[in-house]
Amino acid sequence: MRTCVVGAGAIGGLMGAKLALAGNDVTVTDQGAHLEAIKKDGLKLIWEDGSEHVAQVKAIDNVADAGEQDLVILAVKAHFLDQVARESETLMGPDTIIMTVQNGLPWWYFHKHGDEHDGKPLKTLDPSGVLTKHIDADRIIGCVVYPAAAVTEPGVIHHVEGDRFPLGELDGSESERAQKLHDLLVDAGFRSRILDDIRSEIWLKAWGNLSFNPISALTHATLVDICQFPETRELAADMMREAQDIAEALGITFRHTIEKRIAGAEGVGAHKTSMLQDVEAGRSLETEALIGSILEMGEMVGKPAPAIKAVYACVKLLNKVMLLEGGGVKVEKAA
Repeated sequence: MRTCVVGAGAIGGLMGAKLALAGNDVTVTDQGAHLEAIKKDGLKLIWEDGSEHVAQVKAIDNVADAGEQDLVILAVKAHFLDQVARESETLMGPDTIIMTVQNGLPWWYFHKHGDEHDGKPLKTLDPSGVLTKHIDADRIIGCVVYPAAAVTEPGVIHHVEGDRFPLGELDGSESERAQKLHDLLVDAGFRSRILDDIRSEIWLKAWGNLSFNPISALTHATLVDICQFPETRELAADMMREAQDIAEALGITFRHTIEKRIAGAEGVGAHKTSMLQDVEAGRSLETEALIGSILEMGEMVGKPAPAIKAVYACVKLLNKVMLLEGGGVKVEKAA
């Protein structure tokens, strides 16, 4: 399948490499040293067992140069989507599928939602309306990303753990294209299943994103550290409880308890969340996708979320300070 991965970072690079190694025609887009390394030496993937693989992909910096695709994987962080939305139209053929793999809640959340909220925009995620205007939501198949990975050096993706990519149509229907996408992922070595309620799975993942990511960004702690420190474990649980109240008011059913979700994060071990990686690298943070959008939904359904709101304020200020100072924050051993 002719596939363009827009954003070859940790998850986009992981998916692009595995799809290319399975024999698919893959184009990846990125910038700077990472892009130049991929052009020169290919996209290197180090799997969790230590095995190394080099995928040969077409690497470009301009989305418009990719040409028409069968599948477009939007893998840039949520707050960068507006920068590629217009150009993504050049990738579209009559049957092109778009798969979104951002952390947090997606801007298309209420598209085909099917109740009084159907079609409502999320201003935190698409304040200018550019995503709704330029990305055809009818092409989208939702996907939830469970693997953990990191870009350890230019051109190199290090897979930490996990291989699950559940997916589903936004209206919960069964479709030939969802089955095609499922088979593509499985053939590439991932695990996938087709869900009839992709939003419940999105919320299950968002539980961890909205709590562990910002707590790690503020404390520089890994997942296991957050979960084994009583105060932060309790804070994460409080944030999850507030989010669950909001989600259930929107008809979401959780198939795990909060304690099971926390235990799952603890089991990942000493992994730095994506937001902590961004803090250390001085990159802008996914504040709205992971936290702000949930507060917006809370206002819609009349559910207050004081713990989430307090952490959101701190992370938003951290992001502002980093951008103003032009640098990141990293804990290093004292001399």
